Amino acid sequence: MQKIVLELKNIIKKVAQKNKAEGLLLSGGLDSSILASINPNLIGITVNLNSNGDDLKYSKLLVKYFNMKHYQKIVKVKEALNSIPEVIKILKSFDPAIPNDIAVYFGLKEAKKIGIKSVMTGDGSDELFGGYSFMKDIDNLQSYIKKISKNMSFSSNELGKYFGIKIIQPFLDKEIINIALRIPITLKIKKGYNKFLGKWILRKAFEDEMPEEIVWQDKRPIEVGSGMTKLRRIITSKISDEEFEEKKKLYPIKFLNKEHLYYYEIYRKELGNIPISKNSKNRCPGCKVKMKQNVFHCKVCGYVLNWRIK
Repeated sequence: MQKIVLELKNIIKKVAQKNKAEGLLLSGGLDSSILASINPNLIGITVNLNSNGDDLKYSKLLVKYFNMKHYQKIVKVKEALNSIPEVIKILKSFDPAIPNDIAVYFGLKEAKKIGIKSVMTGDGSDELFGGYSFMKDIDNLQSYIKKISKNMSFSSNELGKYFGIKIIQPFLDKEIINIALRIPITLKIKKGYNKFLGKWILRKAFEDEMPEEIVWQDKRPIEVGSGMTKLRRIITSKISDEEFEEKKKLYPIKFLNKEHLYYYEIYRKELGNIPISKNSKNRCPGCKVKMKQNVFHCKVCGYVLNWRIK
């Protein structure tokens, strides 16, 4: 085991040092912290809604530990809500993950403001190393990771283009993908600290590079760490039960909730009707748009196709 841990660490270090950037979207989570430990000269940018969320706490700890230059973008609720039409227009999507995208949007907007032309992100690490909590329940997770590794895409790329910022994603480098696909699931998801921990081998590889509370912290989705989760409750309150039931019948979309409807109506206003595929093959069950083969997530509506669950 120690051999593969060391090999992984060396490859990640080599790739992260090879792919140069000026800034880093710094959540203080494991992935961005690993990149900060390898490149402490990066300028860290942390986004928080009204100073809520744990990202601010963990990023401050990390910045102090590595003596990094750091910018905090504190977003007001009204500012976040007002950004939604622009984010939807950029991404051409009404995916319920919009609160995650809003955090990335403001991070890159801040980078643009301070003159940063290239930003590093931790995109891909969760997908490759079993970082999401639902992954422990997937039957044949190794096969699932292999399939999604061929078609990984992230909102940071489209948002980066919009702001004219180059997005550097070390975890999507072929060398890291290749070693990730060789690592057994038993080294990615393990029980520790009385809970299941994803990305176990990543934690083990870099446990001597940063504070223990950074290495062994729980996984925080971007929206949770940034505090953007608060927007969900606010948006949901804008639509009554009666309106939701009525509009579910009006639109040909499988809405997950009121918030999903809210984003869809903004999508319609900004971009018009969805380009529905006439061919039923590879068509999204949620919005009927054409999807690529071997893709389990619709980029337009956010519908997730079922994978085998234990």
